[in-house]
Amino acid sequence: MALTEIDSQLLKQCLSHAPRAWQDFVDRFIGLFVHVIQHTAHARSIRLTNDDVDDLCSEIFCAILADDFAILRRFRGKSSLATYLTVVARRITVRELIKRRKAEAMGHVNAHQAAVDSAAASPNTEEIEELTHLISQLPDREADVIRKYHVEGKTYQQIGRELGIEENSVGPMLTRARAALRRLRWVASA
Repeated sequence: MALTEIDSQLLKQCLSHAPRAWQDFVDRFIGLFVHVIQHTAHARSIRLTNDDVDDLCSEIFCAILADDFAILRRFRGKSSLATYLTVVARRITVRELIKRRKAEAMGHVNAHQAAVDSAAASPNTEEIEELTHLISQLPDREADVIRKYHVEGKTYQQIGRELGIEENSVGPMLTRARAALRRLRWVASA
């Protein structure tokens, strides 16, 4: 879907700091961000409170505001603004959820809850060995992207820089690698 005229105008107004532009932006996209946060947490089997959702929304909005709307300035209009912001929101949400998991693991929150969450989320040794074996069957570049994103928790920008590829190529590469892993897993179980 192409960039709509409404979103194009809203983007221009935000970037030029027009009065009420930011409020209009927030009103237009807050529902999308809440949906992305809830979907991302659900996909990772993480329970969020309303306060957690509010905090994550704040993180997304702060990231968009950072460096004079740098995230919005990087938008090239090759997709709808909503699609672009969905990807941005998901990346920020994943990064923040990983940070929270690490904080829990370091004992910065309720130790009992962290133990329950990590026990429920940690794969067993056999699953880790199977995943390692499957990743080893991927082409080197795709295996590197999977490891850097899912194991090391790196951002698309960091991965692109380390592998010498465009940041916009990382997402599609991850999608292809995940699909290949699913196919390999299906073949192995058949």
